[in-house]
Amino acid sequence: MATALEEQWTLPTCHSLSFDDRLGLLLDRKLAWRDNKRLERLRKHAKLNYAGACLEDLDRRPGRGLDERQLATLASGDWIRQQHNLLLTGPTGVGKTWLACALGNQACRQGYSTLYLRTPRLLEQLRIAHGDGSLSRTLQQLAKVDVLILDDWALAPLEDNARHDLLEVIDDRAGSRSTVLTSQLPVDHWHGWINDPTVADALLDRLVHSAYRIVMKGEPLRRKKTEEEAAS
Repeated sequence: MATALEEQWTLPTCHSLSFDDRLGLLLDRKLAWRDNKRLERLRKHAKLNYAGACLEDLDRRPGRGLDERQLATLASGDWIRQQHNLLLTGPTGVGKTWLACALGNQACRQGYSTLYLRTPRLLEQLRIAHGDGSLSRTLQQLAKVDVLILDDWALAPLEDNARHDLLEVIDDRAGSRSTVLTSQLPVDHWHGWINDPTVADALLDRLVHSAYRIVMKGEPLRRKKTEEEAAS
């Protein structure tokens, strides 16, 4: 506000404004500054793999399995307000992680706390937390995140402890927070990947119920970009 006031002193056009108008401009500047600082903080804490990903830059070419109406719904943030999950599946390289990060950025813009983690890294953190006694605190921190993005879901076989750790994470968030999963493995195969009928039923019931689903298709984006650069 002090900076904005100094600017008003140097602008002749502001001298003719009333006290209320000038005060309103100062307050607008203060609110904008606060919002920008909050956005910077949310983006920093999100640790997105693609920090610059945004929906405005999304490749919407046909054949990618993207529905414009569904994307508009996701961009609005209604799914976060309704505590719904999002399941992004498809072969490697089609842009699942990029889209997840773009939606994470959109969530930050709307004031929601966001965190990106690769699932293998999360499981390693939970394994360490078991050993140093910080598991309860770690689970509480994960439960408070408005949008948790778990990349590379179902990438490697699960150990018994890992199954139960994932169930704890998802159970704490079910019905109160939103979770985004990206996976090369189709959702129909997740039960077999978990490899424990009881845990699988409980985990998938919390994840899949009322979740948005996007099955991405097409050629790997890196290959397509290389081909386009070669053609040009």
